[in-house]
Amino acid sequence: MQPAVFKASLHVIYTDLLPSMGKLDDEEKKEMVRHLLVAADRYVMERMKMMCEDNLCKTLDVQTVATTSALADQHHCSRLKDACAEFIMSSNRLDDVLASQGYVHLKKSCPSVSVNILERIMKRLK
Repeated sequence: MQPAVFKASLHVIYTDLLPSMGKLDDEEKKEMVRHLLVAADRYVMERMKMMCEDNLCKTLDVQTVATTSALADQHHCSRLKDACAEFIMSSNRLDDVLASQGYVHLKKSCPSVSVNILERIMKRLK
């Protein structure tokens, strides 16, 4: 675990709040929350895991939704997986997501997640 993630984890443990990340840009904030989610899953810190899921659900975008879906699958975050699927299916974003680098990487590294996303989309279209 990176020292910054450990420090942020301690902050959550003692305050029951995600740390302020004002000095980080948006992408760095998302990355920190992803690392915190991994730590929360590894050390069975359900409250921190829930806070991280909530945060990531609110910050989904076309470029990162595929990789976030894979992260959710790997760390058993059903709400985050559902939010990713809803994001992809809403507002005709599917073409943009399928063209993103994140989705290209997802197809190669986690094909089961890719198939799961497409199955959800097909069920919804029926």
